[in-house]
Amino acid sequence: MTLTELRYIVAVAREKHFGRAAEACFVSQPTLSVAIKKLEDELEVKLFERGANEVTVTPLGEEIVRQAQTVIEGAAGIKETAKRGKDPVSGPLRLGVIYTIGPYLLPDLVKQAIDRVPQMPLMLQENFTAKLLDMLRTGELDCAIMAEPFPDTGLAVAPLYDEPFMVAVPKTHALAKRKHVSAEELKQETMLLLGTGHCFRDHVLEVCPEYARFSSDAEGIRKSFEGSSLETIKYMVASGMGVTVVPQLSVPKDTQPHVRYIPFSAPVPTRRVVLAWRRTFTRYEAIAALRNAIYACQLDGVHRLS
Repeated sequence: MTLTELRYIVAVAREKHFGRAAEACFVSQPTLSVAIKKLEDELEVKLFERGANEVTVTPLGEEIVRQAQTVIEGAAGIKETAKRGKDPVSGPLRLGVIYTIGPYLLPDLVKQAIDRVPQMPLMLQENFTAKLLDMLRTGELDCAIMAEPFPDTGLAVAPLYDEPFMVAVPKTHALAKRKHVSAEELKQETMLLLGTGHCFRDHVLEVCPEYARFSSDAEGIRKSFEGSSLETIKYMVASGMGVTVVPQLSVPKDTQPHVRYIPFSAPVPTRRVVLAWRRTFTRYEAIAALRNAIYACQLDGVHRLS
């Protein structure tokens, strides 16, 4: 049994496909298949069920894959411990960020990280919360910036900031001259939402739960439209298609000619943004350096958390 074989079975379990797993491991599919068959013969167990279109992990295989991931992390931890003796923050840090945070935090964060810890380049991955959690679990990411709540996966979590929401309306809209808007007043508006998979979509539906029934059935299309990103939705607002709710950091600093951003009246809806990492991750100084870089960002309008 080798670490390479363990990496192969973790990759197959993640990709559910031998070809994609081989690509992820930078080897040919026959090389990967032979190595996994050798490991199955050595253990005298079947790790995977080979189907026509997808590979599934056997119940016993799932337990072995989990142990394999622990062994791989332990081996990586030995290398990291050796590195920390020379420079605790040397080497890349693999950071995941959800789509509704990345475009607004990363420009400043990358600058702060370069200024503070140039020896720790950030390898960045934008994705949905569910995918980032899976990548944390399998060791593809070291840490991730996400918004609560998310399923308890035994991760270590450090709060970063509480971010209020704002209402975005067309410049010609009746609400455009208001100083504050209540969630109740949005009930009669055509709401523009992010597509399924975005956690911020769920946050908006918590503020305006009546749109949940419109967002998933064709009859309600008159009351709810979906976009692929916050920036796309802002263009839809500018064109007069409806209104939307956005996080504070996504509000442009310059005045926008066609969109007005209005604060909510109390109680103001917010989301808590956190940094999460595996408890087995050994580069504590790297996590601390990343948090310090985040706290050094401007983060206008949010409530920082220590």
